[in-house]
Amino acid sequence: MSLGYAEKLSFRADVGKVGMPELFDSDIDLQSKVEKLAELIRESRHMVVFTGAGISTSCGIPDFRGPKGIWTLQHEGRPMPKAETPFHQARPSLTHMALVELVRAKLLKFIISQNIDGLHLRSGVPRAQLAELHGNCFMEKCPSCRKEYLRDTEVETIGLKETGRRCVLANCGGKLIDTIVDWEDALPSTELYLAEKHSKEADLVLCLGTSLQITPACNLPLKALRSGGKLVIVNLQGTPKDKKATLLIHGRVDEVMAGVMKHLQRRIPPFVRIDRMIVSCSFSWTRRKSVRWLLRIASVQGQREPLHFLKCVEVMYPHRPDMKQGLLHEQPYVVRRETMKLKALDVLLKLHLGEGCMCSTVEIEHALNFEIIACKTPEINLETAMETLRVQAADDETCGRVAILETRDLPTSRGSAVEYAIVTSIFTHALAIKRERLDEHFSESKRGLENSIDFKEGIPKKPRQFKPRSKNFAPDSDISSK
Repeated sequence: MSLGYAEKLSFRADVGKVGMPELFDSDIDLQSKVEKLAELIRESRHMVVFTGAGISTSCGIPDFRGPKGIWTLQHEGRPMPKAETPFHQARPSLTHMALVELVRAKLLKFIISQNIDGLHLRSGVPRAQLAELHGNCFMEKCPSCRKEYLRDTEVETIGLKETGRRCVLANCGGKLIDTIVDWEDALPSTELYLAEKHSKEADLVLCLGTSLQITPACNLPLKALRSGGKLVIVNLQGTPKDKKATLLIHGRVDEVMAGVMKHLQRRIPPFVRIDRMIVSCSFSWTRRKSVRWLLRIASVQGQREPLHFLKCVEVMYPHRPDMKQGLLHEQPYVVRRETMKLKALDVLLKLHLGEGCMCSTVEIEHALNFEIIACKTPEINLETAMETLRVQAADDETCGRVAILETRDLPTSRGSAVEYAIVTSIFTHALAIKRERLDEHFSESKRGLENSIDFKEGIPKKPRQFKPRSKNFAPDSDISSK
């Protein structure tokens, strides 16, 4: 998959320095600097993180100015790089999830991002604590009411253009636009205001995976220095701001953040992917006292928007064996029925999940009521409800967990709609680290076995006998598996 975003940008000859050599601190220096960074974070009162493309390279998304970056290859006249993973399937990196934990622990107050991949929001960072200066390729916005729509697939346009869709809020219907800024576009005022505000208040700005070359964004971290704040830069290449840094770390961002979290004694939470859908039922009574009803399974962003996490849906009626079951293959998923003398009905929806999901199926018991009664859940904060579900799923490592976010009456007809949130996958970076360390351990063991061979005689030496460890022993047990 090519990077459609980069291809759609207007041409610009001067994109700054590209293809600079990568620099690596020695193991001893890196360990010392990581300890120092952890100490700075622990002592800070208002830490702000400033992120660039370097935090997403481990997610399979190329950077811009690295040896194989987008602008580097373009400058050399070579084809644009391919993303190892489509944007909509990319998982947040270890660094993304470490930042989520620091936000939850109130050690991190705000994140300023130049990235358009949407991974900060997908990781679980609250929208109020994030400024996406260059936009989000999954986001559309209504200029009239300012409502944001986070899509499951990339928005087709860039440059703050109309997307062809409209706001679904009642009494609005404004034409939606994308949020990606092109070279000549000004940064979004709301995002820039918040970024400047927190940069000025910061006593520590941590720059992760950014070359700090794109203006005006690259000058935001310097605002902290004017009030006595400290600047830390973690990047594999040199930046124009290196001389102003209190601490300069040349290392892979994921490795640095893994070390920092260990020194802070903070676990790196797993990435919990949550998908949402609306199950609605409208009905009408006939003169024959039968009820005609329509059951629809749709996206929270509109009936025409696809539900990419679903392959098909089985519709069953556990307490009514006389009713015919259904298998819905094509979206929109709709069931139309007419039933005699029916006031209520329990429906079992068996969701068959698609590519990228760790669960094969999820079952939801959904109750239909064909009486005219007001049904609305108390107002809840959507982000709070989503965060609660995310934490619960992470704590018990349960994929397929379902939560009801809202129940409301349909505005134009008799019936109601229920919004569901579904945990469709869980990925634990700590386990990935364990596997890497175990692979290294076995590789070293293999080399040690090869070296133990008496080449003079051609016979392996007798292996050393080890006593069995406790059943509770786990390799690298200092790293949490949750």
